[in-house]
Amino acid sequence: MTPSSSQPVGMAPVPLRSLLYRYLFFDWLFCDVTRGNSLQRGAAWRANREMRKHLPTYLRRWLVIFLGGYGLGVLFEKGFAQIYAAAGCYSGSCISATVILIIVLSWFSLK
Repeated sequence: MTPSSSQPVGMAPVPLRSLLYRYLFFDWLFCDVTRGNSLQRGAAWRANREMRKHLPTYLRRWLVIFLGGYGLGVLFEKGFAQIYAAAGCYSGSCISATVILIIVLSWFSLK
């Protein structure tokens, strides 16, 4: 590392959009098990089972998003009588509930 930067030498900075995507979505961790011969598919399956350990972290992140959206929806609906803002927050929490279901099903199917 150079003294003037916190980035290791030879590494390009990662764009914020890419970091945010990797923070919220987990598909970049997993390999496609439908491609290649049987050895490659088996190796991809074993790699996916190994990456399964990261899914609870993503589950916690999406639970926080769900609870935050639902809590803001209740606040806007009951506290401020802003039904359109509440509907937007509730919709966001419904989308995050779908992602939570996908994470849980993925976690159990890779067991």
